[in-house]
Amino acid sequence: MAYKPFDLTGKVALVTGGNGGIGLGMAEALAQAGASVVIWGTNADKNARAEARLQQHGGKVAARRVDVSDEAQVVEEMQRAVADFGRLDTVVANAGIGRGARSFSEFDTETYRKVLAVNLDGAFWTLREAAKHMVERANAGDKGGSLVGVASTAAIEGAARNQAYAASKGGLVSMLKAIAVEHARYGIRANGILPGWIATDMTEQAQNNPTFAEKVLPRVPVRRWGEPEDFGAIAVYLASDASAYHTGQMLVIDGGYTIF
Repeated sequence: MAYKPFDLTGKVALVTGGNGGIGLGMAEALAQAGASVVIWGTNADKNARAEARLQQHGGKVAARRVDVSDEAQVVEEMQRAVADFGRLDTVVANAGIGRGARSFSEFDTETYRKVLAVNLDGAFWTLREAAKHMVERANAGDKGGSLVGVASTAAIEGAARNQAYAASKGGLVSMLKAIAVEHARYGIRANGILPGWIATDMTEQAQNNPTFAEKVLPRVPVRRWGEPEDFGAIAVYLASDASAYHTGQMLVIDGGYTIF
């Protein structure tokens, strides 16, 4: 018999950026564990493919076209998700973009603001609206909930030529800790995931770079790129009752990269 706290039957999870990469890896594991799943993404075709893939696991699934950098869309779609599914037990702020520059001195303001709008503002609005729902539910006698932010090892390392991305992820780490402290009284926990080098669309250029393969990958002790599927188990854990006493922590999943 499977460990019962990992059974997510009856729970509802929402994953932003859930139509690909790490987000889809997490969403699929949540669905396999029995949760109903809502995914947000901006690409309608990717949304449709991801929705069909998740539906193969038999639970209720919905894919919505949402730009998290638009506050009004986040507010409206969070309310829609609660109305359609009855509740949200886990919300994962995963949507993000990665845009750098040739050097910090050449970093343009437009790119800086775009990165922060998606990665930091979008996470802020997503987590705020999710917390609002969970606090209201707790005040009605139904405590609990899990808020998760997907940051990056760029938040704790020196990400050259990626200062905007690093700032957005470092800000998310601090935000999650503050949320955790304030909301523990409601049974709501908030934790972060810090991925290392993961094979997704965002890292496609690095994946095809011979210099990267020669200089960087050997510094990953497990000697391979991470895969979206490597984030399924942590998503299930954080969504499950097994993590009821786990809050305010940043969980690094990088194949050992940051300790080598």
